[in-house]
Amino acid sequence: MTTPLHRPPRHPHAWIAYLVLSQLAIAGLWWRWGWPWGLPAMLLSHVPLWWGTVKADSRVFSPVLRRLPTRAKQVWLTIDDGPSADTVAILDLLDRHRARATFFVVGERAAKHADLVREIARRGHTLGNHSQTHPQAWFWALGPGQMRRQIAQNQATLDAITGTAPRWFRAVVGMANPFVSAPLREHRLARVAWSARGFDALAADPTSVVTRIEKGLAPGAIVLLHEGAKHGRNVEALALLLQRLDALGYTTVLPEELETAVEPAVLYQAP
Repeated sequence: MTTPLHRPPRHPHAWIAYLVLSQLAIAGLWWRWGWPWGLPAMLLSHVPLWWGTVKADSRVFSPVLRRLPTRAKQVWLTIDDGPSADTVAILDLLDRHRARATFFVVGERAAKHADLVREIARRGHTLGNHSQTHPQAWFWALGPGQMRRQIAQNQATLDAITGTAPRWFRAVVGMANPFVSAPLREHRLARVAWSARGFDALAADPTSVVTRIEKGLAPGAIVLLHEGAKHGRNVEALALLLQRLDALGYTTVLPEELETAVEPAVLYQAP
């Protein structure tokens, strides 16, 4: 059942009407006033589409969960890009701090390490869809067929491993073009952004990572973390973050625990 927190796109093709109407208006402007007016207007008309694609929490094409509706000192830990060689150590850390998280996993990595995926679920954490192959450089530019396959194959992979398909989706590098919304609707997936991040996929120093995350901490913050980065220090960063959360009085929460009658308008703007 769809809840206020879990909101797949309702109108995944609404952007097409904007595109058609705006270009018709520009054609009339160009015919009446020529290219000095028509060309700038055409370029400006594409700004919302680009903005909707490159901004990780943009609501141009679909609802996006940016934070959780709680006034308590609770945060949602989300861990991208696994499973990896870090997964077991991360699970052990979470256990020691009695913390729970959602792992946004890559489908082909999950297929190779199905035992780790099952272990994530067994320990009480949840799984999210983070594409099938994680095409980092060009996910934002995928066409409708490729985008549908990236999302659908991940759903099928995780369903086959755990018996349950994910409910949450995070775009690769946060960039979601207009073709993301239709498969999200098809698979009843809700898109998730973040409100606190430390750039731990690139930054190797755990202290600087946690310092950046701490700047975004607030009740209901969605914390973006990674595993398996080339620098090999994601586990250290998580260990330091969990210590800081404990010291600051924060606990972790999963959105499923908060899916009650909250006001949708607080979190979303309908696409």
